[in-house]
Amino acid sequence: MPVINSLKSLPRGHKIALALLSTAMVMLIMMPTEPAVASRVQPDAPPVQDERQPLRLKVEDRPVVDDHLPARELVVKVSRGDTLSSIFSRQGLSSTLLHDISQLGGHAKSLRKIHPGEHLTFSFDRKGRFVGLSYPLDAARTLDIRQNSKGLHSRIISVQLEHRTQYAQASVNSNFWGAGVSAGLSPGQIMSLAGMFAWDLDFGLDIRAGDRFAVLYEQRYKDGILVDTGHILAAEFINQGKVYRAVRHDDGNYYSPEGRAMRKSFLRAPVNFSHISSNFNPRRLHPVTGQIKAHRGIDYAARTGTPVVAAGSGVVVESGYSQFNGNYVVIRHDRTYLTKYLHLHQRMVKKGEKVKQEQQIGTVGATGRVTGPHLHYEFLVNGVHKDPKSVDLPQAAFLSRGELARFRPKADKLLAQLNKVSEVMLANN
Repeated sequence: MPVINSLKSLPRGHKIALALLSTAMVMLIMMPTEPAVASRVQPDAPPVQDERQPLRLKVEDRPVVDDHLPARELVVKVSRGDTLSSIFSRQGLSSTLLHDISQLGGHAKSLRKIHPGEHLTFSFDRKGRFVGLSYPLDAARTLDIRQNSKGLHSRIISVQLEHRTQYAQASVNSNFWGAGVSAGLSPGQIMSLAGMFAWDLDFGLDIRAGDRFAVLYEQRYKDGILVDTGHILAAEFINQGKVYRAVRHDDGNYYSPEGRAMRKSFLRAPVNFSHISSNFNPRRLHPVTGQIKAHRGIDYAARTGTPVVAAGSGVVVESGYSQFNGNYVVIRHDRTYLTKYLHLHQRMVKKGEKVKQEQQIGTVGATGRVTGPHLHYEFLVNGVHKDPKSVDLPQAAFLSRGELARFRPKADKLLAQLNKVSEVMLANN
């Protein structure tokens, strides 16, 4: 109230000036600011970016997706009877693509001989189009086929494997195969071990209880994982007290410690791991007639269809059938040696045909005068029958002087390692 009374007591001129000043101040307060004016005049202007929010990429800044980059992989296991054509057909891949791949040549030819249990890896892009194909050739190499703008191209991707040496040994109790299994050897390794000494030992006849063997072989690892078992590097076989040793050379063949080839002119047996029903015996009682008759050979009892191979290279001089011998094959190896194979179920060579050592010439059968399926094998030297398991055979050749100089240091090292481990194993047993 005192303020109002004071205003009333002012002169009339002062009252008018004060009113005008008050009006101007009210108008100034009510006037909009410049940003507000701008917001009305430009309603479509973008809002100010909040620094706390992530920036959005412009369309041209976004990552470009290549439709031809692999987006999906399909692993196909090869089944029995599968071919590359049938697999492509199941995956909906065109015959044109299959043809183009078959024309690549080189290592791509291996796709023509795919085997059951192997794997093929197909790659497709985001649109389902074929991008590539991978096929392992072995533990260290993979065939890689890629599709790009210039067409198909292939390459071999190789990885470095770690090589380790493994040792195995065993004594024969009942048979060689069982001893090999007890030593932890695979079927392939057992066959390879027998193959190394097949020119010196008949594994169906010569093996005795108490025989023993020791083996050094290679294992290959990838990233610390066992991926493959390699070759036998060195081996020792003690048969009836006689020691046989063999070492693998760089040429892939096996040689004695002195450098003599283990492969000789004749195998000791034309059938692998078969039980022999009768040994060489000039006074043998014939199983059919019951009469004493010279049995100038060895009978290998085996199932019908068991492969029979040529003991040595030569020429087939007879291939026929007779009442007593059944289906038979006779091979002339040279002027001195001749071998006969009787009672075959099937003959696989003809008269006049050249054959190589270990080539299959027929199968075990029961044709002719026999009591059961078996192979009768004869070995003649200058027309005289000899016991195939004990006859002296031609010696194999030695390595050349240069090759022997390369072979001996490696052989000595491997055999020393084999002997050392064998001694430790025998001591532990």
